[in-house]
Amino acid sequence: MSAGPLVVEIICTCCLAAFLLHRYGDLRKNHALTTLATFVAWYFSFLIVFVLPLDVSSTFYRQCLQDNQPPAVTTPIPSNTTSTTNATTTPGPTPSQKYSAESSPCQKPLSHVPDNVLPALWHVVYWSSQFLTWLLLPLMQSYSTAGDFSVAGKIKTALIENAIYYGTYLLIFGICLIYVAARPDLHIDAEKLKVIGITASNTWGLFLLVLLLGYGLVEVPRTVWNSSKHGHMLGRTQFKISKLSTEKTEAEENLEDVLEEIKQVSDKVRYNNPLRQHVDTVLSKCPESLRKSVKPNVDDYEDYNAAQDVISEKALVKLHKRVIQASQTHRRTQIQWNNLMEKAFNLEDEEMNRNSPERRFKRSFMVEKGWWRSIYTPTVEWYWKCWARPWTFRVVTVILAIFSFMVVWSECLFFIKSPVLSLFAVFLNVAKHNYDYVYIELASIITIAYLCFCAYYSVFQIKILNFYYIAPHHQTDEYSLVFTGMMLCRLTPPLCLNFLGLIHLDSHITYDDRLQETSYTQIMGHMDVISIVSDGFNIYFPIMIVLLCICTYFSLGSRILHFLGFQQFIGDDDMTQEFIDEGKNIISREKRKLERKANSDERKREWSEKFGVDWSSSSRNATARKEVETAGDFQMNRAKQSVARSPDENDKTGLLREAEPLDYTAELEVEDFNTNRISQGYQSSRPGTTSSRYGSSSGSSRPRPPKGIFDDI
Repeated sequence: MSAGPLVVEIICTCCLAAFLLHRYGDLRKNHALTTLATFVAWYFSFLIVFVLPLDVSSTFYRQCLQDNQPPAVTTPIPSNTTSTTNATTTPGPTPSQKYSAESSPCQKPLSHVPDNVLPALWHVVYWSSQFLTWLLLPLMQSYSTAGDFSVAGKIKTALIENAIYYGTYLLIFGICLIYVAARPDLHIDAEKLKVIGITASNTWGLFLLVLLLGYGLVEVPRTVWNSSKHGHMLGRTQFKISKLSTEKTEAEENLEDVLEEIKQVSDKVRYNNPLRQHVDTVLSKCPESLRKSVKPNVDDYEDYNAAQDVISEKALVKLHKRVIQASQTHRRTQIQWNNLMEKAFNLEDEEMNRNSPERRFKRSFMVEKGWWRSIYTPTVEWYWKCWARPWTFRVVTVILAIFSFMVVWSECLFFIKSPVLSLFAVFLNVAKHNYDYVYIELASIITIAYLCFCAYYSVFQIKILNFYYIAPHHQTDEYSLVFTGMMLCRLTPPLCLNFLGLIHLDSHITYDDRLQETSYTQIMGHMDVISIVSDGFNIYFPIMIVLLCICTYFSLGSRILHFLGFQQFIGDDDMTQEFIDEGKNIISREKRKLERKANSDERKREWSEKFGVDWSSSSRNATARKEVETAGDFQMNRAKQSVARSPDENDKTGLLREAEPLDYTAELEVEDFNTNRISQGYQSSRPGTTSSRYGSSSGSSRPRPPKGIFDDI
């Protein structure tokens, strides 16, 4: 008996969850409560996956002890006693019986722990996961996007947005409760209410799990197989870039419209307005360039009693929410764009180097040098990317396809006890009789991990859930992190129960009263209160995976969406080819931009080495000047669109103020024409020096034109 493996798995799982959270989330920008809740959700979900195999091996050991336990001994009562009946006694903890237990043919697994350890662990893990997935995480997800300016308002909005979500769960719970109440042989108490709640949660999770597995069990092997084909992956990436280009443009335009509206609101709400602090809160969610361009309205000379557009707090709440959503969408599309562009460049490099006689991988752009480049040389990179990796993907595809077939076969036939047709149950039973607990634990971990991967892969591939995006290098937002934690906590418990059914460790499948069950099953309990769920839905509904796998294999869903107007990647379609050609042109434009930038940096580096010029500081100064000019241009354009005016000024007089004097304009046009003729082209004309009508100081001694006739109005 040793708790070492359990402690090691707990520590390793904690490190794995922390590493993944650090890789995908930004710990410095994300809220501490969001980071903590996501970490706990990921940690407990991974803990179920890695600790459940230890529970399985311990269950097999207890089953072996029970099967080899000596039968009960019947001894007669001595005649000097008052009773003349025989008494049946069971073996007690005598030294001889301890010796017989120690001499039992059953071998104890190295990871075996006392019987009270795993139940206590499952109590904490399971109920914490249920609290996170049904209460805390959904509220946090809606709370993060709420536009209210108070905590109470954000919570109220979160509850309203989750009403439909909670309604589905309460509907299932209510149906189960009515079913139990209608049965005269059952009496509702606290224990049965707990079982009803678990039943509703597992039923909802199993329904979603079957849908996701039906897609993932086929799509995961197919994706790996397609990854071995350079041309297919390049065409698919070009198709995605073409579609994302439209979405990216719409996100940018939407963000610009929202920012424009924010600036108008900021100009209207003055510093002494009670809503000014809410406007500042909205501005804090905007890009820094806009915050610098917006100046607080502190003009005391204006008449604050004049009539003006009234802005309500409800309108600011809606605007605040639009800002949050527009910023999230813009950031998501930008991250997807950068990742797809990087992937497209790599695929084009692979396509270009495939037939290279030198067998040295040449990149379009320079790669940073490091110690690993001494091992991963261009020759090694060529052999890996152009020869070894495609064959590796093909071999992995065959393995995954076999594994998917085993899962589908077992899901359809795991409820048949004799003969045992579930392949996972057959393999683990052989290992159980050979006391190969290491194989049992490794096989269980691999099986559960593959089921989890197929299910979670489907979540982020379905178009309706494309709002959530998981990106490495700290680029995943809080909304997506909370969503992943919520899905992990919701799908892992029913998935593990389904796995226990596949290996026949569920008495509702084997109908064996002498069957030892895992501590995990004992904590979750059986759905005996609702027999239609325990003996019907949980056993026979997974057969739907076969139908879903067939539909996924023939891409029926993609073809239906393509028919309805939602463009999908269909290889033999003219519209798909048009998207591919457009994506190819977009990639070419982006590559030319990067090449020009790389050439410019290379020339600067050469000049720096030759003449000792510090281009880094020059670049920083140029960047700073560019930012100042950009902000100035933005303010100038906004000044043209919205000119400050006095309270007594109407729209007509405002337009007359913006109009330039006729004699002034004519003089400038003649001067500009003569200047352009003298300079022999437009190249010598520089912004800020050609004319002074744009408000720039050209430094010329030209006298100011006479005053216009409308200037005094």
